Amino acid sequence: MTTRARRLPSWGFVLSCLVALALLSSPSAGGGGEPLPAPPLGHPPLGTEVMVPVLGDAPPAPSAETVGGSSEGMTTTGPAAPPPEVRRRGAGEAPMATPPGRLDEEPGPPVPSTAQAPAEPIAPPPVTELDVMLDWYPSPQHAALIVARDKGMFARRGLEVRLSTPADPNVPTRLLAASRVDLALTRQPLLHLKVDQGLPLIRVATLVDGSLAALVVRDGLGIDSPADLAGRRIGHADEDSRDILLAMLLRPHGVKRAEVEMRDVNFGLARAMSEDRVDGVIGAMRHLLPRQLGDEGVATRLMRVEEHGVPLHDGLILLANRDRLNGQREAIRHLVEALEEATAWILAHPAEAWARLLATEPGLETPANLAAWPDILLHLSASPAAVDHGRYARFEKFLHEAGLVEHLTPVERLALDPGTF
Repeated sequence: MTTRARRLPSWGFVLSCLVALALLSSPSAGGGGEPLPAPPLGHPPLGTEVMVPVLGDAPPAPSAETVGGSSEGMTTTGPAAPPPEVRRRGAGEAPMATPPGRLDEEPGPPVPSTAQAPAEPIAPPPVTELDVMLDWYPSPQHAALIVARDKGMFARRGLEVRLSTPADPNVPTRLLAASRVDLALTRQPLLHLKVDQGLPLIRVATLVDGSLAALVVRDGLGIDSPADLAGRRIGHADEDSRDILLAMLLRPHGVKRAEVEMRDVNFGLARAMSEDRVDGVIGAMRHLLPRQLGDEGVATRLMRVEEHGVPLHDGLILLANRDRLNGQREAIRHLVEALEEATAWILAHPAEAWARLLATEPGLETPANLAAWPDILLHLSASPAAVDHGRYARFEKFLHEAGLVEHLTPVERLALDPGTF
């Protein structure tokens, strides 16, 4: 039997194995650290807490001050940069809406934004201007106009109403017919007279629905009725007082107007009486003049025109120009609505209304006006727009039969209700 000897490995092979084993069992190149654990296989189990970097905050750049210059790296003089902020997402938290990107990824383009400028201011509503001419200087009978303006009732309806006083009592209707003003105040008798003369006037509202005119004569002259006016000096301020009211008073008594000495005293009715330049005045405001003259020591007697054959009529009305009516309908309707509101407030608060009148028109603060205020309240029209067709028809018929107007004008051309525009 032949026996073979076992061949042993060479010394070079053995030395290579020992070197490899030494390298595998030695610490990492950094020195002093623990061996790196093997990476886990697959996904982490459920319930594991995961550290997710919060993107968007770039780590701080290293300081510009460095020491050393070896090829192994640079060391900063400041403290080490803090680690990026992290957010913990544990079990049960909703997953991230979008997966995180790379930390070294360049930031994307800025998201467009909208610049919001201040809102454009809202334009105020249009304002309609109306010039209204009074029939006389301001008086308590103008209360609805004054209060509506003072309490903003016109302004709330988009109106700017300007009130003016005529230089002559006969001027308002003429200026209105010539389109120099938008509206004018007068009395119903003058409306009938002017329309008969061809002026394009029409009534659109009533402020005082009862006659306030009267014949006021000096006491002690023996004038007990219109029949005693022959040979007397009678003052007047306007055409309707001279041509309509006085003519109606004289007609039943057979006294001709030529037998009466007529004097135009304009606004100076009280002065003409107190200076004894006239024996009486026609068309005077009976709620004011007797008290005013009494305060000056002049005793008077008063004759109400409706008690001496003059039909009932409106004492103060608002007129418009019929030729311009189409372009003013809406503004006039709003103005008359404001007058109605003002009148209702005046009748409900007479004392406060009087105080407002004095605050707005200090010239009204006289004993005569204060005494007349309760009487004025009784005659203010609570429905300024309403038209009494029968009253206007009767008055027109009376004037026509008396020969004071040439044409018989229908009521539709004399007066209208702006609410029916």
